[in-house]
Amino acid sequence: MGSAEEDYNFVFKVVLIGESGVGKTNLLSRFTRNEFNHDSRTTIGVEFSTRTILVGDAVVKAQIWDTAGLERYRAITSAYYRGAVGALVVFDITKHQTYDVVDRWLKELYDHAEASIVVMLVGNKTDLVQAREVPMEEAKMFADNNGLLFVETSALDSTNVEQAFETILKEIFHKVQKQKQRSSQSNTVSLASESLESAAAAQPEKRPCCIAL
Repeated sequence: MGSAEEDYNFVFKVVLIGESGVGKTNLLSRFTRNEFNHDSRTTIGVEFSTRTILVGDAVVKAQIWDTAGLERYRAITSAYYRGAVGALVVFDITKHQTYDVVDRWLKELYDHAEASIVVMLVGNKTDLVQAREVPMEEAKMFADNNGLLFVETSALDSTNVEQAFETILKEIFHKVQKQKQRSSQSNTVSLASESLESAAAAQPEKRPCCIAL
């Protein structure tokens, strides 16, 4: 029998996307390691970290992937999105330009990911509220109109970071549970729900989980 860290019911891959410099890496490190790096340089290469949390009575291992600077070179490939069941589209509330391109990020996401993916719009850097360029109401309305979850965060002072990740993980979990119920009632399962379940329901009982990078 492994330790609690090794035993989990689901693995959910969640990707972080958005312009360079909006705080994706610090959101990742704040949630998975409770760290913030003031001198967060662009890292090149794929980076992901994991954290295990309880959702209802299920143990969920969140595997959070960071673009690691590749967005600067328009080099994010379909492999980055493969198997993702959730996505956080991050913008900087103090730079309207990072919000203006959210549409493009959503298009790229839906071009490569499953249609059933759960998406959250995240306005980061609320600690710099005096420099705000994107009104919260505007971003919230955009999220509502596009069927996205929405939250504003500060990776620097931790505001809403836990809430953001926990909310999207719970939403993914509920979606998986609903699809399981539907598939148990019918022999026909749609391809989208099949891939969501296969991506999410990795259940090795006695195998150590991934090491956080």
